[in-house]
Amino acid sequence: MDSILVTGNGPLNGQIPIAGAKNACLTLMPATLLSEEPLTLTNAPRLSDIRTMTELLQSLGAEVTSMQDGKVLAMSSHDINNHRADYDIVRKMRASILVLGPMLAREGHAVVSLPGGCAIGARPVDLHLKALEALGAELELKDGYVHAKAVGGLKGGTFEFPIVSVGATENALMAATLAKGTTVLKNAAREPEIVDLAHCLRRMGAQIDGEGTSTITIQGVDRLGGATHPVVTDRIELGTFMLAPAICGGRVELLGGRRDLVEAFCLKLEQAGVHIEETEKGLIVDRNGSRVKAVDVTTEPFPGFPTDLQAQMMALLCTADGTSVLEEKIFENRFMHAPELIRMGASIDVQGGHATVHGVEKLKGAPVMATDLRASVSLILAGLAAEGETVVNRVYHLDRGYERVEEKLEGVGAKIERVTG
Repeated sequence: MDSILVTGNGPLNGQIPIAGAKNACLTLMPATLLSEEPLTLTNAPRLSDIRTMTELLQSLGAEVTSMQDGKVLAMSSHDINNHRADYDIVRKMRASILVLGPMLAREGHAVVSLPGGCAIGARPVDLHLKALEALGAELELKDGYVHAKAVGGLKGGTFEFPIVSVGATENALMAATLAKGTTVLKNAAREPEIVDLAHCLRRMGAQIDGEGTSTITIQGVDRLGGATHPVVTDRIELGTFMLAPAICGGRVELLGGRRDLVEAFCLKLEQAGVHIEETEKGLIVDRNGSRVKAVDVTTEPFPGFPTDLQAQMMALLCTADGTSVLEEKIFENRFMHAPELIRMGASIDVQGGHATVHGVEKLKGAPVMATDLRASVSLILAGLAAEGETVVNRVYHLDRGYERVEEKLEGVGAKIERVTG
């Protein structure tokens, strides 16, 4: 099993290219199931989760071709010949549930396994199912599978999400594009990935209004066509690599970075004493040798501070001057990285959904174990600023969400390598 070896090597300087968004691409790919015509995605990230979604779509009869070293995905679903998404594929990734809405909308029936994914809380799919039921779907849970049908096709309806859910909003949005009549989604997620999906669906001929707000209105159409669409920049990869010079010192330009994707995160970094500058190519993050200041962080749905940057931010605050409090309001069980950071000399007290971090002057390298995708990269960031060598084990999580992380960090002066064995 692979491990990542990281040795503290001082400030980082240079440029890091930011990939297309994993979470956006995993949502855009099932949109091919809505049309018989080709859908081409550019700026696609090269990740194991993308390969898993490719495998899933191909199992349903879609054609998926990876081009230009994986940065372009050419897809066609002119012949859907299987309506069952099997557990063996779906269990690898929660985003697999996103084939349910498109399949139901176009084909009128589907059988989809309940999904798997990172162990960071329950994250049930009940909101996906309730939203589809509001569009006329008949659903039955049996033997770990969702058996769904829409006799006569889906019909427009109004659904208010009891809590904001990105995945459920995406599933309902795709399903509603082919439903008869008008659909109104209230308390909808506002994330950039939702906006990106709406832009892609509109290119395919969908009639959508209000994406990026809490109310999305969709007027169903009879059919969707083909399109070519660029995947939006990955705001979580962007924020992660912005933290590298923040934690180590130095000056790094994040190519393709956009402040509007991570505004709440940028404000917290600036409060901590990190300088951020917008350029024609992206964003520059600059920190001189002084310690960052402690700041309090509360995770919230977009446009608030992203839960997917909480673990990485904790790594930075471990060496801040003062005491920080991080409140996790999106997912339970998302402080599993804290004990591993404590192994590196951090001072962290976790009580339920709150983590109190007392900054120390320096972390020390140690063997640590990744528990989920974001935790894995938080330990790498901590290792960049620690004395000595840090060995991060179980990094298969890392490859699900970060494209060539060692190569990108090496390019700005980090001492990092992957070890197989």
